[in-house]
Amino acid sequence: MSLSQYLFESADLIRLAATPEMEARLGQAIIRIADALAEDRPFLVCGNGGSAADAMHIAGELVGRFLKERRGLNCIALGADAAVTTAWSNDYGYDSLFARQVEAYGRAGGVLLGISTSGNSANVLKAAEAARAKGMTVIGLTGETGGKLAPLCDILLNAPSRHTPHIQQIHACLYHYLCQKVEERLAG
Repeated sequence: MSLSQYLFESADLIRLAATPEMEARLGQAIIRIADALAEDRPFLVCGNGGSAADAMHIAGELVGRFLKERRGLNCIALGADAAVTTAWSNDYGYDSLFARQVEAYGRAGGVLLGISTSGNSANVLKAAEAARAKGMTVIGLTGETGGKLAPLCDILLNAPSRHTPHIQQIHACLYHYLCQKVEERLAG
């Protein structure tokens, strides 16, 4: 496959995500996140591997700035603290790490964004369960099926692909849009 073929295939899949349904669900997510952040309630983001990097990217955009000068926002990428991650995972296991961090940082009215291309990451599932128990909104950013995460979500943003690299490309487009719109709502 040539570079142009790869890029055209990627662009076609990104276009498939541009549905009225996706726009409506993403709009709901933006409102929930912006409302929580306006009240200084936490926006927690988690994922594994490339999705962990995406979680940190989102937190960087919202704690720092995306396009506008504004106050820092209460967004935490779970798993980004190496001391907490290694201590908890060594003593109790990695599957419960994000749930423990939701217990520590989450609160009612906050939002958890769980990123999992398969929708089946055990630690993301446990984080979603912990967030629901705390009265937080749960948003899933997944691949096509949503996996086991789908029924735990208040809002599911499922990329129309089953191929991990393509899912991640769509995720980047969706969360950049989300960051832009959240920032616009909060920066005026």
